[in-house]
Amino acid sequence: MNEEAARRRVTVHDVARAAGVSLATVDRVLNGRPGVRAATAEKVGEAIAALGFSRDLNASLMARARDLKVVFFIPDGGNEFMDSLAEAVERRVGSALADRMHLSTRRIRALDTGALAAGLDGLDPAHCDCAVIVTSEEPEIVAAVDSATRRGIAVMTLVSDLPGTSRQHFIGIDNVAAGRTAASLLGRFLPQGGTVAVIAGSLHLRDHAERLEGFRSVLERDFSQVTLLGPYESHDNPETTQSLATELVDKQTQLSAIYNLGAGNAGLVSALEASDRVGEVRVIVHELTAPTRRGLLSGAIDVVLDQNPDGEIREAVTAARVLALGPGRAFATHPIEIGIFLRDNLR
Repeated sequence: MNEEAARRRVTVHDVARAAGVSLATVDRVLNGRPGVRAATAEKVGEAIAALGFSRDLNASLMARARDLKVVFFIPDGGNEFMDSLAEAVERRVGSALADRMHLSTRRIRALDTGALAAGLDGLDPAHCDCAVIVTSEEPEIVAAVDSATRRGIAVMTLVSDLPGTSRQHFIGIDNVAAGRTAASLLGRFLPQGGTVAVIAGSLHLRDHAERLEGFRSVLERDFSQVTLLGPYESHDNPETTQSLATELVDKQTQLSAIYNLGAGNAGLVSALEASDRVGEVRVIVHELTAPTRRGLLSGAIDVVLDQNPDGEIREAVTAARVLALGPGRAFATHPIEIGIFLRDNLR
């Protein structure tokens, strides 16, 4: 491509020419519609990548009669990671306005499926283009997601997915991989074997169930010398988590490690720091928050697996814009990487 062509914006005509196909074929591929052979779709994909083609979503926004409106439903109730997600949305409100997007957040009591379903059912497609939800898998949520989709509202899941529903995209880490990572680390911490207690928020949350699945699979495959206790459900409540952890460290004298795959880590840290077993019991938790930072610094926590709330909200806003402007369009967001933090590499 010569210098003049490089400066010119790449169009669908360029993609069609480079792939040797019609404009209609390029349009089908871009919008994920059927009727294109796999080999042809691959040619179009290669041409798009080689030319650096992308649709001008800002131009599409400017052509709309009204701004895009995106509503985030985020659990409330003392979960520091959920608070950080809500704060990340708030930080993007101003910049989104410049792109003609209105972001708002509604806090729903944690694990209150009725309140979330009612919130989704109350959305008016005249005033909401996309809903982003953090939720457990319950029939009333599935029904509310399907209903919102039929009304023309794009629904996206955040942190924990709802596969098999009409939700249109998921933003989050690979939670099975996160569980595998926790098991791989703890297995190496305990070369002689030992007993690991698992605390979960709720196994009705797919992300928690998937972390447990990944954790168990690696222990069974690579570290059969490690015995599993639990899982114990804390409902992501700090007081419940503290009570569970206190009982574990006081009564389970053979306890070697704790893996908290949910939230409530303020309670976990308090229980450990109040015991005489800091440093003796290995601990892995999720999400880099104020309590888990404190735990890393005090030695109560060994490793924090983090999923970058700012990165998740950035990708969610990008995906919401694409979904709202082109329903059914095939697209991909950047993967959310699993961060691994120890006291030595705190940012």
